[in-house]
Amino acid sequence: MADSFMSKNIVYFDLETQKSAADVGGWDKKRDMKMSVGVIFSTATQSYEIFDEKHVNDLVKALLRADLVVGYNIINFDYEVLAGYTPLDLTQAPTLDLLVELEKVVGRKLPLDAFATGTLGCEKIADGLEALQWWKEGRLMEIAEYCCFDVKITKLVHEYGCQHKQLFYVDRFGKKRVVQVKW
Repeated sequence: MADSFMSKNIVYFDLETQKSAADVGGWDKKRDMKMSVGVIFSTATQSYEIFDEKHVNDLVKALLRADLVVGYNIINFDYEVLAGYTPLDLTQAPTLDLLVELEKVVGRKLPLDAFATGTLGCEKIADGLEALQWWKEGRLMEIAEYCCFDVKITKLVHEYGCQHKQLFYVDRFGKKRVVQVKW
């Protein structure tokens, strides 16, 4: 990867919620879902940071200070959840939402797992519904681990796309497909 890419503070980001869309009365009320755990990986510090709800303002600051925030469905989900905590418009932060960009080239929305499996040969370790159950059971460490793993997969998919200018996914018929990316 180019030196200019490496010198930027790229912040990979994901969060999990306390409540589902059904719990809050629909997908238009994402800010009411409340964050259970948020995780970032910063290329400046080469480390992960885990934030609970009490430290959501620190998470917002970290996102706004980034040279680039990278995530999967962060514009229409994660940023919307965080809007319940801050008057700041997180969409003003330089953001690369991999879901938005990949939907443009594939023609439809695919889960992160589709690209993780096709490109990296690995799968996510859980899903958002499991994280909601863990929240109800007070199992924050499991949520944090799952969220860290999603951030790691997002980072690896992004880096692969930057380096090779393509990603792979398996379509619904089991055929491996390639998509060109311009990151």
